[in-house]
Formats: sequence, structure tokens, C-alpha cells
Amino acid sequence: MFDYTRMERVLSSGSLAHILAGMQTNNTLSNWLAIDRSAIAENLRLLQDLTKTRVMAVIKANGYGHGIVEMARVAFSSGVAFCGVSRLEEAIMLRQAGIEGSIMVLGYTPAYGFDQAFANDISLAIFNPEYVPEIIAAAKRVGRKARIHIKVETGMGRLGAPPEVALELLRLLGHSPEVRLEGIFTHFACADDPSAPATAAQEKIFAEVIRDATAADLRPELVHAANSAATLTRASTHFDMVRIGIAMYGLAPSDAIQLPQGLRPALTWKAQMSMVHSLPQGSGISYGHTYITKNVERIGVVPVGYGDGYRRVDGSEVLVSGRKVPVVGRVCMDEIMIQLDQVPDAKVGDEVVLIGKQGDETIKVKGLADLWGTINYEVICGLSARVPRLYYG
Repeated sequence: MFDYTRMERVLSSGSLAHILAGMQTNNTLSNWLAIDRSAIAENLRLLQDLTKTRVMAVIKANGYGHGIVEMARVAFSSGVAFCGVSRLEEAIMLRQAGIEGSIMVLGYTPAYGFDQAFANDISLAIFNPEYVPEIIAAAKRVGRKARIHIKVETGMGRLGAPPEVALELLRLLGHSPEVRLEGIFTHFACADDPSAPATAAQEKIFAEVIRDATAADLRPELVHAANSAATLTRASTHFDMVRIGIAMYGLAPSDAIQLPQGLRPALTWKAQMSMVHSLPQGSGISYGHTYITKNVERIGVVPVGYGDGYRRVDGSEVLVSGRKVPVVGRVCMDEIMIQLDQVPDAKVGDEVVLIGKQGDETIKVKGLADLWGTINYEVICGLSARVPRLYYG
């Protein structure tokens, strides 16, 4: 049986033959993600050259579906200053995997996690003055400085301290011997729409906080605000560090923002055909028989489904033998059915591409997102942990 406790396999090629050889097993994979580490590394280097400032690689949500541990390794080897995650458990996972660089939890950390965070040199986002005594006490208990970034609420309506509270936190923590006050930051709500006035308004509020902090000799070393969208469209928000998420993976933050030349996607989603059969006219396909064959039709079965993150939406296509073929019938938890009349030579074991390039055709993440009524972020973050991540490059 496939070892699902070791999802991240490091290989020299994404082809099925190399995958099987690299796993040193006679078992085959039903479907897998082939991820080009060199694309991630080149994307990060290009963005560092573009911004001329420090970069935080945002690898939360399992590295946007690309695998959190391997993305951390690639990011730090590419010279980033920090890796950013959402939750303490993600940061601890990285430490347990031997990742030694600076890691920041961008989201909420409960007070009972402070000891573990500080003992592992993990930086935390703080926005509640009531936590100050807990922070200092935890740092004393573990004998390590508390690494803190103050989060400022400037218009996202989510986590963050109002500007006046952020300044209070700077005063409370800035001169504490138990605290290393590393940074202050905010997050933009509408940066993916360059025409939206909200980003300029948020930037103005944040800049005023930084001005006041500087005047009071409380400005931390790292001021950061720009996500991928702001990084690419508003140089004035770069400050001391930018936080690169979706662009790191070679995907655009929105339709309104073009990626710089040279950024490229790193992820391909592949499977292999598990069955091909001819069905007579009038045959129902999959649950509910929402598709009925109009003639004798060749139907292929592919072992991928909504349990892997392939959405239960009509109209999807995949690539077989370099041609787009339709998914027919309802998507099942573990299988999809495809109509193969356009590729009469298709057979069991053939490679099927769900995302990526095959021959002259490409299935793009954005195309799937548009069809599925969502955004590219959700498509890749929704790729199930049971799908093996296989690395090359």
C-alpha cells in the first residue's frame, strides 16, 4: 500500500516512470502533484530582485497546496528572510522537520501556545494588550526571548489592533528585556484590485502609525504590509519586507494584476488511466446518470475525485494524449469519467493531466477556478493531503 505518512517525495522527474523508480517500489500512484522546485526558487529570486527588499515566503495552508516543508526548504535556500504560516501547529511542524530559519505565525496564537512558540524561536503576531503579561511570563519560563510582530488593523476588519492600541503595545513590549520586538505589520483587503481606493486609505493609516512609532523611538526593525498584489502594484508599501504568497507559486493575485515576466507555475496535477471501456448507446455514467451515451462511446476512468480536491462541477476537461477531453457524469469522491472518442488510442496506464501542460495544450489553474466559480488560491489550497507531492528540479 502507498505510504501516506510520507507524502513528499523528492524526484528528478515528474514522469510516471521516474516517479515509480524514485519511490523504489513496484506500486503505482493513482494521482499525484509534480512540483518543480526550481520554478519556486526562480520566482522568489525574481521577486527579491524586483523589490530590492527582504521577502517573507508565505507557505501556510500546506504551502498553498505545494507542500509546506519542501516549500520552506526551497524558500530559505533562495534567501528569504522569513517563512510565514497561519497557525502555530504549522510552525511547529516545520521545526520538527528540521527547518531552522525565521518562521512567523501570521494568525492568532492562543496564550497557552506561547511557551512552545518562544521555546522554538517562532515569531508571533500580537494585537491584544491583555496578552502582554502572558508573553513576558512565557518568555521567562522558557528562558528565550519572545519574538513579536504587532499587527495593526487598518481596514481589513479581521485580526489586528486599532492604531492607538498598536502604539500602546509598542510601548508595553518595546523596552521589555523578555521581548524581541521584531516587526509591525498590517494586511490589505483590496490590493488585488488596483483601482480600489481602500488600499491607499489603509496605507495612509499604517504610515501614520509608523510615523508615530518612529517619533516615540518605538519603530521595530521590520515594517511590512505588502502581500503579493501590493508587492506587484504599490512599491510604496514595500517598507522593510514584502510577504509573497500566491505569486511565489507562479500564479496571479487576480485577473487585474499581471505577473512579471519570468514567473511561472510550479505545479502539475497528473493521474493515470485506470480503465477504458466501450459502452453502448443509452448507457448512464456515474451517480444519477446525468450523462447518457448518445452512441457507442469510449469512456475512461481516472482515479481522482472530490476527495482529492477535484470539484463536483460539470464541464471540466482533462488532457489525454495532448488533447482536451471532457469529464462526463458526476465527479465521484475517488474517480472521474472522461469521454475518449477524440483519442481512440487511449489505454489503461496513460497519463492524464488535470492541471498543467501536455503536448501543445494546457489546463490552467485559473481556467479551473473560473469554471468552478472560485479563485486560483482555493483550487490549489484545496488539493487534498492524500495526493502525494513529488518534487523535481
